[in-house]
Amino acid sequence: MIKIKNIYTVGQLNSYIKNMFTQDYLLQALFVKGEVSNCKYHSSGHIYFTLKDPKGCVNCVMFAGNRLGLSFRLAEGQQVIVGGTVDVYERDGKYQLYAKQIVLDGAGLLYEKYEQLKRELEEQGMFAQEYKQPIPRYIRTLGVVTAETGAAVRDIIQIASRRNPYVQIILYPAVVQGESAAESIVRGIRALERQGVDVMIVGRGGGSIEDLWAFNERVVAQAVFDCSVPIISAVGHETDTTIIDYVSDLRAPTPSAAAELAVTDIREILGDILNYRDRMNKLMQRQLQNQREMLRHYEMQLKYLSPAGRIREKKTYSLQLEQRLQERMESVLNQKRHALALYIEKLKGLSPLEKLNSGFSYLENAQGKNIRSVTQVSVGERMTVRVKDGTIQTEVTGTELL
Repeated sequence: MIKIKNIYTVGQLNSYIKNMFTQDYLLQALFVKGEVSNCKYHSSGHIYFTLKDPKGCVNCVMFAGNRLGLSFRLAEGQQVIVGGTVDVYERDGKYQLYAKQIVLDGAGLLYEKYEQLKRELEEQGMFAQEYKQPIPRYIRTLGVVTAETGAAVRDIIQIASRRNPYVQIILYPAVVQGESAAESIVRGIRALERQGVDVMIVGRGGGSIEDLWAFNERVVAQAVFDCSVPIISAVGHETDTTIIDYVSDLRAPTPSAAAELAVTDIREILGDILNYRDRMNKLMQRQLQNQREMLRHYEMQLKYLSPAGRIREKKTYSLQLEQRLQERMESVLNQKRHALALYIEKLKGLSPLEKLNSGFSYLENAQGKNIRSVTQVSVGERMTVRVKDGTIQTEVTGTELL
């Protein structure tokens, strides 16, 4: 009879095996090469497939969150290199490869080299936004570093000439593929920089990662970073991304798009000129109107402050004072005339002549002193009696007290 010491459940066994896989460093980050089969795109966004070679196969899955790193559509029969982690799915007790990146076979080593250089340059700050130069809106000369034949240069020349035929295009015919391509591209960038172009397009048409590799070289990236002229990168198709796309001042998805970004449409320029002209005319009219208002203001001030104006002002003021003085004098004279008339009437009531005219007489002695009492005269003294129409000479013969 068999003696059983330890008994494990299926789940415990699978968990133990999973733990063994987790502790194996090699299985946490490795690349596996093989042929794709049984490829299925799930509605959730995950990709399930099998990777096989003549000696075996392994189940693989790429979750939807990792598909951003997949630059092509996975299909049956493709030779690929899958990078990821090997782990156990506990429920089924099966191990599988969890893919994080997939590249077509032949590009795997280059892709690793590309990622390594990208990380190094990013750590050095060569991708930093603060080093990016603005692309000038209005240019006179456009420098192009690309092959002298091919669709890229034809598209750039055609689109740039159509958008603005007055822009001069200077082409440096560079080698863009092969062992000498990197040095040729660097020489082209430096030559056009010495030429003094306003902006530069560096690129080529599409191709495999091997065809585009010159634009992933460190020397090319350094030349782009060091260039004092703004550079637009235009390498391959929209889905192709090279190192200089990160280093350049602006990335264009295609050479045609680069030409559109570099050369402003002359119709836009003419439209801007018309808008500027209208704005300038409005500003000039507003300025002229303001100056006219100021001129009228200064003219009024000058009229007010000029000697002739001051004289006229003082003369007018003098006339006003003269009129006021005359009116005041007339008023005072009328008041005085009225008061004089009152005094005259009062005097008439007190005047001796008026009394005489009323039948009274006026008696005075030889000295002309008015006699008002009998005590003022003596018998024999001569007196003068004044009446209405003359004087009467008389002598006192006697007095009588009442």
